[in-house]
Order: sequence, then C-alpha cells, then structure tokens
Amino acid sequence: MKIAVVGTGYVGLVTGTCFAETGNDVTCIDNNTEKVASLRAGKITIFEPGLEVLFERSREQGRLHFTTSLEEGIKDAQIIFLALPTPPGSDGSADLSYILGVADDLSKIITSYKVIVDKSTVPVGTAEKVEAIMLKNLSGDLFDVVSNPEFLREGVAVDDFMKPDRVVVGVTSQRARDVMERLYKPFVRQGNPILFMDERSAEMTKYAANAYLAARISFMNEIANLCERTGANVDHVRRGMGSDSRIGKRFLFPGVGYGGSCFPKDVQALHLTSKEHDYEFKILDAVMDVNRKQKHILAQKISDYFKGDLKGKKIAIWGLAFKPNTDDVREAPAIDIINDLLAGGATVSATDPEAIPNFQSQFAGNVAYDEDMYDVLDGADALAIVTEWNEYRTPDVQEIKSRMKSPVLFDGRNIYDLEDIPDGFFYSSIGREIIQPK
Repeated sequence: MKIAVVGTGYVGLVTGTCFAETGNDVTCIDNNTEKVASLRAGKITIFEPGLEVLFERSREQGRLHFTTSLEEGIKDAQIIFLALPTPPGSDGSADLSYILGVADDLSKIITSYKVIVDKSTVPVGTAEKVEAIMLKNLSGDLFDVVSNPEFLREGVAVDDFMKPDRVVVGVTSQRARDVMERLYKPFVRQGNPILFMDERSAEMTKYAANAYLAARISFMNEIANLCERTGANVDHVRRGMGSDSRIGKRFLFPGVGYGGSCFPKDVQALHLTSKEHDYEFKILDAVMDVNRKQKHILAQKISDYFKGDLKGKKIAIWGLAFKPNTDDVREAPAIDIINDLLAGGATVSATDPEAIPNFQSQFAGNVAYDEDMYDVLDGADALAIVTEWNEYRTPDVQEIKSRMKSPVLFDGRNIYDLEDIPDGFFYSSIGREIIQPK
C-alpha cells in the first residue's frame, strides 16, 4: 500500500519506518528542511533501539522516502497518517493547531479517496474537528477520518509497533475499516486483536491507558514513601502485589516520578477534558500532585544527608533521559533534581549514554557534562542515580571509591539490591532502609 506520514518526530518516524518494513511504500513529510535533508542522507534524527536497521533497509530498497512537499507526499497515497505534535498549552490542553492546519491544507489538494488517520494523541472529538475542517473544501466521498492512537514505549517502540498487544482503530466507515484492517493484518498474525470502535472511544482509550499507568506509578511511589516511614521494604511489597494475577507486575517500580512526552501531557489533557465536561476527576488530581512531589524526593534526601547545607558540595548524576534507551528528556525527573541541587548551592556533573545533547539544549542551569560515567565522579561528595541505564547496574566499585571523596550513593531507581551494597558505602534508595557504611 502507498502511505504518507505527515510529521517525522518520534511517532511519525517509527510509524513510517515500520510500515515500510512490511513492504508498504511510505513517504514521510515534514516542513523542517534540515531534518528532511538528514533523513534523506540516512541520518536518523531520534535515538530508538532497533530503528536504524529497519530505516536503512527500507531506504536502500526504495520503500521509504522523505519530502517537504505535502502535495508531493500525499499524491498517490491511499492512507495519510497525521503524526504531528500536540504540545500542552498553559492550561494543559492539547494544542491541535498543527493537526487542524494540515487538515485544512489537505482539503485543498486531495483529488481522490484517502483515509486520513489521526495517529497523534488527541482529545476526544478531534476526529470530528478534522472532518469538519476538511468538509469546508472537500466532498465527503473523497475521504474518511480515522482515529488510530499509538501505544509506543520509547526504548522498545519498534517491537511495540511490529508486535502490538492490540491495534485500536476508531472508524465508522466500512470502506475505511477495510483499508485499516488490510494495513494492520501483517502485524497481528499471532492473534492479537484489531479493536474497531467509534472514533471518540478510540481517542479516549489512549488517554485512559496512559492515565491508568501513571496512576500505578504514583500509587507505588506513595507506597514506597510510606514503607520508609514504617520500616517495610518496598521491593517485598512490590513482589507481593505483582504476584496477584488481578494486579500484575508491570509499572509497580517506585522511583523519582514519571516523565517523558506521553504520561505528563496525557494525564493533564484528560484532566482538562473532565473539567470541560463538568466532571471532577479526583484521582488524576492526586496522580499529578504525587508525581510533582516525587521528582523532588531524591534532592531532598541528598540535602538531608548534608544537614541542609549543599554549598560547595559536588553531586554527580548518572542519567538524564526520563527513562533508559531513549534520548528524550521531556519532563525528565533529572531536570527537577538538578534544579533543586543547584538552588541549594551544589555543583553538578552529569552523564548519560544518549541524552546529553538534548539535555544541554533544554536545560539552562550550570552543569558540567561528561560522556564517561566515572569521570563525573572525580571529587564528588555524592552520586545520584536518576535513570536506570544498564551500564549503571554493575559498575566498578573500586573505581567509584577511588574517584569520589567518599562512596555516598542515592539511588532514585532502586537498581541495586540491598544485600549487594559493598562495605564502606552509604546507600539510600526509594522505599527501603538506608545502608550505612561498615
């Protein structure tokens, strides 16, 4: 099938590349000339494990193309995916200007039947807004609007796309349904469902899923904080809860709060939607409040250790991305943690395997960066682990001791088992007892 994907951000590039991998002819469209030039030259503009192999193969075999021209890109396409940004406004509402603007542009250049697919995460009722705009300039028999939310986890997005748990499609037209079913059939050969529903339900499904997962994270962070006060061990509690088949094991790991491009934005947008419909969604208030506070927990632990005086203290940071296997720093807990440390008078040296350039471009504070995880430890009074990259899980203990003034560790992701903490280390984590040096 011939597919156009408007927008080459995270969702757009993964979507276009994965559809090309299954033999479709895909053209990705973006108005950023520099980005398109880079993609044409074979340079991927995001970091996502496994994407580069698929990208190169499809590009070299002529199935994946890039252009800045909307008219050129959609000319022969049967399906047009809108994978455009929906950034939150000051009130938390999703900005639909990019999507609605492209819809208006499409309405002026479409000359044959197309399926227009909202791939971006959008509020309930967006498909109807897109349809209304297109109907101003276009006959209704030349297009159908479909809602097809993405459920991609950064770091494993390729697997999520190629082997989806489910595909959600909001559609009322049988013609469009047949097109979408044919498109996704190769991805669900093992029996996972394509769930067809109305457009509003599909839009709500994405928000509901992300808000629920965010709620699990915030709930577990509250349990962890309570464990510290009662002397319980959150690791034992987590395993006990997760063994219940009604609950399951995922998203029960405590830490320094959730971040990224999805959970914060989607929870806020769903909260605003509830307000617009005169419904008080109290759980979401609590989820957001807990997450805001949790992002400051680690810096507070560090401050308490130094008896409230961080002046002249050097704190090393391992991890800047909001999660491992991505270079995304949007709403990353590292931002709040480092801001708190700098505000307290500390100096900060930070490292991350992938996210340093993005963090530097978005963070205004005075931070020293180094790609070497041990070099940032030189002369450090404490080390804070903020992102659970695999390379941080089995570090050289002697190297840590030799580089730091004293081995003081604050683990914001509980990546070490308490029984494995070496002698001589101070170790403080989330929801577990503090290990004092022996």
